[in-house]
Formats: sequence, structure tokens, C-alpha cells
Amino acid sequence: MKIKIPRVVIAKSSALIFSVALAACEKNELIDEAKAAGKTTADFPQIAADIFKPMDGGIDLSPEEIMGRNTWILWSGGDQRFWNHAAQDSYGLIDLLKMLDNRKYPRGERFKILGLMNEPGFRAPSKPDEFGLCLDEQVQPEPAGIDDTVCGKPSGVLGFRLFPNPEFNGAARKKWNGDRFINDPAYYNDNKLVRPYRVGVACGSCHVAPNPSNPPTDPENPGWENLASAIGNQYINEGKVFACNVEKGGFFYEMLAAQPRGTSDTSRIATDHINNPNAINAIFLLAERECIATPEKMAGETLGLPGEKEEMPVPHILKDGADSVGVLGAAIRVYVNIGMFSEYWLTRHDRLLGRTPQKPFEIPYAREHSVFWRATEERLPNVAAFFRRLKPFHLADAPGGQAYITTDSAVMTRGKEVFAENCAACHSSKQPPPNIDPRSGEGKAWFRAAVMAPDFLENNFLSNDKRYPLNTIKTNSARAFATNAKAGQIWDNFSSLTYKQLTPVGELEFFNPFDQTHPIKFKAKEKNVGPGYYRTPSLCSVWSSAPLLHTNMLGKFTGDPSVAGRMDAFDDAIEKLLWPEKRKGSDSIWRTSQRCYLHIRREYVPWALRFRCDKDGYLNIGPIPTGTPINLIANLEPSLWDMLTVVPRIKADLEKIRDQQLDDEAAKKVFANLVPDLIKANKCPDFIEDKGHYFGTDLSDTDKRALIEYLKTF
Repeated sequence: MKIKIPRVVIAKSSALIFSVALAACEKNELIDEAKAAGKTTADFPQIAADIFKPMDGGIDLSPEEIMGRNTWILWSGGDQRFWNHAAQDSYGLIDLLKMLDNRKYPRGERFKILGLMNEPGFRAPSKPDEFGLCLDEQVQPEPAGIDDTVCGKPSGVLGFRLFPNPEFNGAARKKWNGDRFINDPAYYNDNKLVRPYRVGVACGSCHVAPNPSNPPTDPENPGWENLASAIGNQYINEGKVFACNVEKGGFFYEMLAAQPRGTSDTSRIATDHINNPNAINAIFLLAERECIATPEKMAGETLGLPGEKEEMPVPHILKDGADSVGVLGAAIRVYVNIGMFSEYWLTRHDRLLGRTPQKPFEIPYAREHSVFWRATEERLPNVAAFFRRLKPFHLADAPGGQAYITTDSAVMTRGKEVFAENCAACHSSKQPPPNIDPRSGEGKAWFRAAVMAPDFLENNFLSNDKRYPLNTIKTNSARAFATNAKAGQIWDNFSSLTYKQLTPVGELEFFNPFDQTHPIKFKAKEKNVGPGYYRTPSLCSVWSSAPLLHTNMLGKFTGDPSVAGRMDAFDDAIEKLLWPEKRKGSDSIWRTSQRCYLHIRREYVPWALRFRCDKDGYLNIGPIPTGTPINLIANLEPSLWDMLTVVPRIKADLEKIRDQQLDDEAAKKVFANLVPDLIKANKCPDFIEDKGHYFGTDLSDTDKRALIEYLKTF
């Protein structure tokens, strides 16, 4: 099967034509399906019943908090239209309905393969349904109070809801074949194929996961009490979930196969041409984050968000702190990014391929033309109220957890002192008075006294929520150089003026996997303002969240949500954090596991190169040799000049590898000739994934061990 690969070979020559066409389209107002149907937000009432009472440790919630949790787990904001559109026209990659079918991924292995949470009260199907689909069978009713017309019906997988497809009429039903839908690429890749269901995606799909304090005995069969709403699903296999049609042999398969479990690349659809999957955040202590938030300046259409002011304190949600407009603005951006008001969103960027310049998703336009936006906006204060109730999970409260924590009081005391002197200036929301520098001798003395207080960890977010430049943190740069929130880009309205005017980080040096004696000298393209920073991550429940770093690449992935499994991962990760010589280093570079090809449809190739397409209408570039750094290719953003001069030479050299049937060693020598041009056109040639955060690595082994014991209590 030929797979068309996004992110690579950007057809800049089509930008003018696209822009003219888009301008013509924009003369007509774009509205969402709900508005087109004459609906209002009153047609989408919030669910007041405490449907998921056993979750999150069975905490008692207010009516507002209950509605917030229900929204988080059930509400898709109308994005089912987008995911249906993506299934029909996703370059042969995406099909959520197929992903949910047990013939593709059986329920009994779903957590192991996909990392998704099976919904309690379902089982594997005993036979196909009326449409020939093998979706999970419901054996117990969902908790009472869910309106299927608003939230869809359950799929058997938490976070994924099924809606009837309004286009599935008599003609579509006659054409439909459930067996061919799973097994016949010529059938399921037909962009006119109408599926019987649309699949809506709620935030809970990537955030609901096993409760560290009460993990399921069998992760494939959790009870409601075994689940946490916003722990962040560190087990999800995003590639297989959202690109289930991808097959071996193509570069995109290699790219997704290398992506760490528990990460999500939130700029894949509205692409910034940087492959940057990041760990999915746990959400804790929002109220404390709001208390320590630093004021930032807002401007332009950002002020169209309810409650926005020209200067206001905002917590930083994304790793780079880009969505710096407050909790409600950051949250509603996520709904847009997973498909809400796609009628408009998809006109602001060229999804997956990024061949044309982005345009800002304008908040005032969405508020006026999308009922789903308004309905989501109404829900978000309740979501925030729910988040304010969520507290960290402590190892001591988990079954058998206390046995992992030292009983030696002297060791624990020393661990607290080491934390106070080396970590707390960044990793504590409780800070000295403003007139005391946290890193000064006086500041360290303040922390030494503070950590000894019995309530130091209570409501401590364990982060100061500040941004620091890459040349200080030194972790992988990909996320920090994301550009979607810069001025004029897709998320322009969702980033502060303060973010857009951050001081450039300047030139950086990266490891060169092709010539270790000559580092790659790199400076971000275009106007180097905004990107280049990371906010301080929280250490809340760090014992439960390994692998570590924003890439989830520090430490092994066990796939085991039990206390023993989490501690096995933590022990490995924390040792590699404090003893960097134990890290993989250059072996952490994501590389192709086999020879592979870029397969690009003729429609997405510049006209000057279309004569090179084969008889099937593809520009085939390859083979790319085994062991090629994936981000050497995935992070390409070539100019039009590169397209016309460099790409033909790349294609010719790769064809030489193919036609002469060169072995891997010979192929790598030919490919090496292309490397300088590929690096030049690369938007972020930073390939080592487990580097950075070397703070504390110069401590004595005794102090490191003591610090680890204290970290376990977080």
C-alpha cells in the first residue's frame, strides 16, 4: 500500500492558487453544523448527574465540578464531523471507527497495544452488529444521566463516542460492507465511502488512565474506581490510535513507530513541520498554579475571550508555555485542535502537509459562527472548577507503596536538605518573599527551613511555572521551537503578547550524528522570537509518571500501571536523570528501523516536479536507508528553491541506492552526500531525545540517593 506522508516536501508553489481560492471561499460565512441546523447552546445541556462518582478516589464534588468532569470525559464539541472527514480524506492514515473494531485491535489487548482504557460494563463482541462492525458489546448500562443525542453513545473505549452519520442514507447503506471496511484498502481508502457512525473524541481519550493509588488488577478490565480522570495517559500509543491504517514500508510508519508511548504531537494536524510528541500532562492543583501565575500582556483578538484583560496572570499549560492566555483559553484551544468548528479551522491551515502559510484561528469569528464553540465556552468554568479539586497521588497511599519509601529518618532529612539547596528554587510553588533571591544563600536557607515543615508538600505544585531558555535547560529543542503560536500563525489568538516578544535564545549547538567532531550550529528560522523556552515541569506524583522529561524518553517504558510497574520505571528514569552517564545519549535518536519510502501524491507535488511522478500518480522518494535519523526527514521545511534544486538531487541519489541495489553501508555513503542540504532545510536538527536537565548531577552518590527517597514522597 502506498502511503502519502505529511510534513515533507512542502509545495510552496501552490500557495498563491490556494490563497486566491481561500479568499473566494471566505466571502461566504462558515458556520458549524449545529448553527446550520438552527440549534443553540440550550440544545446541548450540561450533565448534572454524578456519573463517574467512583473515579478519582470517589471524591465528593460540587454540582459545578460534577458537570466539569462529565464534560472532560464525554463532550466532543462536535469534532465528530472532523474525524469523519479525516477518515475519508487522510492520505490513507486515519480511521477511528476501524481502530475501535475488535478485528483491528481486540478488546482483550487494547490497553497493551493502544494504551486506551476499556470502559467498564462492556465486553468483546460475540458477533458483528447490524453494519458488520465488531464494536464492543454493552453488558451493563452506562451510568444514568447521559444524553446520547448530546454526547453520542459509548463505544466501549473511554473518550470515544459514537454518533449516527447523517450522510449514511439508503445508497450509502447499500454500498457499505463491514468486512471490506477492515480488509480491503481499495474499499476503505475510497474518499467517498460513507461510514455508519461518526466518532467523537473527548479530552478524556488522552487523559483518563489507571489510578496510581488504586490500579486495576487487570488493565484490560478496569473498574470505574481504578480510573483517574486527568492523570494523563502515559500508556497511549498515539500512532496506532490515530493512524491505524499506516503500514510498514512508508516513512510515516517509521515516524509513528518511534514515537514514545504516553506522548502526543499536538501540532501534527495543524503542522509546524517539527515532529515533537510530548508527554501528556497530569493535571493537579490548578488553584495553586493560578496563585503563582505571572502576569502577561494580551493584545488583539485574544481579548475576544471572555474574561481576558490586557494584562493578567496566566498559568502555562503547554511545555513551552505558548498557550499563555489563561485556563479557559488554553482549554478551548484544545477542543479546536481536535476538530471543533472544523468548518472554519481547516480553512486556516493545510492539515498534515502544511504546504501553504497558516492563518490565525480567530476567536471572535468562532464565537459568532459556532454553536459548539459557545456550548464549550459555557462548560469550561466547570471544567476548571473540577481541575481545582484534583490533587497528586502519593506513593504512601498506594497499595504496598509505603514499602518503597525509606524508614531511615536521617536519609529522609538529608533528602529534604538536598532538595532545598538544589531543586526547590524551580520545583516549588512555595517560594521565599520577593526580596529574597531563591538561589542565593539566604534563599536556600529559607527553603531548608520550609521543607522541614510538615505542610511543605501540601498544595505545593512543585514548580514555579516560569519559562527558562533552551540553553539553560538543554533538553531536546523540538517542542520549544514550535511555531504555531507565533504571530500570524494558527494559534496566534491563543498566545500572549509576552510570549510573542520573548527574547531570542540565539545560536545553539546540537550533536551531529553524521560527524561527531563538528556539532550542528543552529539558529531558528524566521523571526526568532517566541519559541525557545520551556516552563518548569511539576514534580507532583513524579513516582508515578516515568519515563521522564517532556519527551518521555528518559527511562524505560514498562507498560505496567501497577505500583511495582510504576516504581520499576521510576527507579530506572531517576537514576538516568541524576547519573547522565547511564543515559542512552546518541542511542536515543529516533531512527528508521528498515529501508522506507516517501510516497507523495501528484496533487501535492510542485508542478515543476510532476513529470517525475510514476504511472500511479506518486512521487516516490527512496529508499531512505536503515538507521536514518527520523527527524532529519520529519522536520524538513524546504524553501521553494530547495524544492526545485535539492529535491531532484535527493530523488536521484536515492534512486541510485535502489537501482544499484546497494547494501546498507553503501547506501549510507550515498545518503551522506545529501545530509548537509537536509540539515540546512531542517526546522529543528536536534536529534538526541534523552538529554538535558543536568541539575543535581554533580551531587555525591549519597546525596542523590537521599534526594530520590524524598522525591518518592511527592
